[in-house]
Amino acid sequence: MTAITPPKRPSRLWPTVFALLAAVVVLAAAGGLRITWSDVPQIPANVIKYLGLMFSEPNWEKLPRALMEMWRSVSMAWLGAILCVVLSIPLGILAARGVGPAWLRAVLRAVFAVIRAVPEVIIALVLLTVTGLTPFTGMLALGIAGIGTQGKWVYEAIESAQEGASEAVRAAGGTTAEVTRWALWPAVAPTLMSFALYRFEINIRTSAILGMVGAGGIGSMLSNYTQFREWDTVGMLLIVIVLTTMGIDAISGAVRRRIMEGARSRDLARIV
Repeated sequence: MTAITPPKRPSRLWPTVFALLAAVVVLAAAGGLRITWSDVPQIPANVIKYLGLMFSEPNWEKLPRALMEMWRSVSMAWLGAILCVVLSIPLGILAARGVGPAWLRAVLRAVFAVIRAVPEVIIALVLLTVTGLTPFTGMLALGIAGIGTQGKWVYEAIESAQEGASEAVRAAGGTTAEVTRWALWPAVAPTLMSFALYRFEINIRTSAILGMVGAGGIGSMLSNYTQFREWDTVGMLLIVIVLTTMGIDAISGAVRRRIMEGARSRDLARIV
């Protein structure tokens, strides 16, 4: 009777080494921050204190101006999203396999990666030297910063589309441009519209941050009143920002679901 040799126990050397390295990195990061650990227990009490200062009696006298600045932030986010979509869709299509040449795909994907690596705030600070402290700077920063992510979404959506329609157009003698127009675009248009609305949602949140570095909008107003420690006005501004963001997210989310569900319904209708 042949003896059965049990399998060797898998080595835990490399997982252990990686775990130790991760622990060293965490400890080094914590040490580099120079945290005063004796102040940590006081954080909850301080948070409750400032929440009370901001939201116990918000100052509604500045509400009209806050709504106007919030409208500027929304406009900045919307125009930035349009700029981003208008530029990223054709560039993303060219970066997809089967559409653009290999050298162009490599260049565009590298550009998208570089843009994604630079935060919106850094782009805004660079643009401030050219366009000044205006909402136009924030719009440009949002539009340029979104191209990296939006372009990546575009070429990934095209590459994940079903090949049936594309092969049919090619079999009929269609060129790459005709394949893109009559096969790829109808297949990915609902997804790209959904991505465009999602970019608008992201820009709404980011526009408040850009305002704090001088790009205008509700963020500039929030930064000013925070520096002057007018916490009741800060609380009112935060309420305006949160309610506006939640409202736009709800509307945009409903539109995105309708777009995607409508696309799925049309696909099912074709199958039936």
